[in-house]
Amino acid sequence: MAEWQVGVDVGGTFTDLVLVDPASGAFRVSKVPSTTDNQARGVIEGVRAADVPLPEVAAFVHGTTVGTNAVLERKGVACGLITTRGFRDVLELGRRTRPNGYGMTGSFEAIIPRDMRLEVSERLDAAGRVLTPLDEQEVRDAVATLLERGAEAVVVHFIHAYANPAHELRAAEIVRELWPNGYVSVGHDILSEVREFERGSTAAVNAYIQPLMSRYLSRLTAELERSGYPHDLLVMQGNAGTMTARLAGDHAAQTVMSGPAAGALAAARIGAEAGFPNVVGCDMGGTSFDVTLIRGGRPSISAEKDIAYGVPVRVPMIDIHTIGAGGGSIARVNKAGILQVGPESAGSTPGPIVYGRGGTLPTVTDANLLLGRLDPVSIAGVNTDVSVEAVRAAILEQIGAPLGMDAVAAASAIIAVATNHLASAIRLVSVERGQDPRDYALFAFGGAGPLHCAELAAELGVPRVLVPRFPGATSALGCILADIRHDFVQTVGAPVLGVDPAEMDAILAAQTAEGRARIVAEGVPVTDIVAMHSADMLFGGQSHVFQVPLADGPFDPQQTLARFAERYKERFDIELGEMRAMLTNLRTTVLGLRPKISMSLFAPKPAAGRAEPRTVRPVFFGDAWFDTPVWRRETLSPGTELPGPAIVEQMDATTVVPPAARFRIDDFGNLIIDVGTSDKGASA
Repeated sequence: MAEWQVGVDVGGTFTDLVLVDPASGAFRVSKVPSTTDNQARGVIEGVRAADVPLPEVAAFVHGTTVGTNAVLERKGVACGLITTRGFRDVLELGRRTRPNGYGMTGSFEAIIPRDMRLEVSERLDAAGRVLTPLDEQEVRDAVATLLERGAEAVVVHFIHAYANPAHELRAAEIVRELWPNGYVSVGHDILSEVREFERGSTAAVNAYIQPLMSRYLSRLTAELERSGYPHDLLVMQGNAGTMTARLAGDHAAQTVMSGPAAGALAAARIGAEAGFPNVVGCDMGGTSFDVTLIRGGRPSISAEKDIAYGVPVRVPMIDIHTIGAGGGSIARVNKAGILQVGPESAGSTPGPIVYGRGGTLPTVTDANLLLGRLDPVSIAGVNTDVSVEAVRAAILEQIGAPLGMDAVAAASAIIAVATNHLASAIRLVSVERGQDPRDYALFAFGGAGPLHCAELAAELGVPRVLVPRFPGATSALGCILADIRHDFVQTVGAPVLGVDPAEMDAILAAQTAEGRARIVAEGVPVTDIVAMHSADMLFGGQSHVFQVPLADGPFDPQQTLARFAERYKERFDIELGEMRAMLTNLRTTVLGLRPKISMSLFAPKPAAGRAEPRTVRPVFFGDAWFDTPVWRRETLSPGTELPGPAIVEQMDATTVVPPAARFRIDDFGNLIIDVGTSDKGASA
């Protein structure tokens, strides 16, 4: 019996699946429209479209946007908070930032409204000593009030519980006795780390989306079981690891940004195996554009991410910058007569005009169609024919006429504005962090990424672009590549040279043991379990925290200090030997290593004879039309080299190669575009 590995990425527009049988080398790719009313239905439809019997599936890994979207759209459940007296407004006060950097504009509403944030008498100091005992009756009264006000989930979050969780544990015990379901989030369980706002926000996000995630994963698990899938469903985390659906229901905050994280993981693996260890991952789908900086074959991990303004989630996750720019981004002329593209998206329903589902507003996809870059027949998931003239008329009426342009010039302007947005996002994760994008290759994926990658690279001066074998399904592939992963953190808050190494070793050993126990309990087959340790450090009085990898063996304060000083000098080019270095947190990552899949599995077989273009059609580049050959990607063998202009079509994406560029197919089936810019030394 086959042992298929299935990776599923549910996006705002399409649901992508990659199915691999490593033993036989067989693989399949499936793409279906996302079913926003019930994502589980789209997942099952995608499996059926791939024609792989679920009893033959050994692992099913799912990246989901359910939690992320619930926070962004404020569509979580009614949630309550029980906290220390005097601290109910921590979630609203935050760090005293502003929604907009300039002007007293903007608004913010905490995900737990003020009338659902209740206080009880209890207090610990920063060392964990009891100042005020927990009033247990007040906890019971708070539970009754929250239930009366319609709360479905609740957070127990007390000040300084990271130093001593006794009050939180007892309060949680009382709440669970009275709460009608299991949706009880406890602050120190979610994050055992100093900073009450970030810890409280992370716990609040967990409670806010936990019922949604639990119900969704339960529906999907039940559907898979009915269809014969015999194992546990695995769920992607934002740290590019996986965990079982059973754990994901309790640790819902860990699933935030899981889909983009899978894409970044795949970009790192594919790029490294193809000889491009330094890449800028550019994932452009129908709704958003996700950018990740990958150095040395590893995407950077951030300890915190703001999911929305004032809503930080402080759990390890891949450092991804997201903007609202995708193929479905809507173009419009604002009241000032300026062309704007996004962040609003037409999504999959009604979608761009070309989808034929009732959409009437011009989008980036419609502009690409009018410029000849897209063939409506080649757009995945679209079965309705819509005339180019209908798209032309809409763009002329809504964009061209107000700007005094013809339809083609208006479509070209839409692409130019979109490209500028994308370039700005890349500069944010590269130039503004001291990295020159010209020293990287662009890794273009997502359904719309390859359409824009060459022009985007030219805008940034990046010499090369790598388009993977299946760009539209790269995030789904990343799900298959991910290991089981669990992260742990414990606040120390002491000078690094003043800590007891034995105590530090005990903390790290306990974190490792808990991680190993979780992986064993999950029951997922792994080849090995490994642990990696790091320390969060800063100089006393400063706020610049650095995560420093710890050496193997017993904790060594002097060696840890030396590594921190090295990182600090690398970042700021200064040495501060006279300042006291603080050890703020100890972190442990425990990985359950799953069997590795080589990217060579996806290499296309050499085609018989010389490839010929499917057709030639006019495509608009710059300010002129070019007769452009249209190639089917599956007909291009490794070693093929061709000049631009060219259009390369495949099931899940279309790649545009401008006139000044050239492209080739490497041994793994990746499409490499030489953009024609001055090569400053991009890693290749």
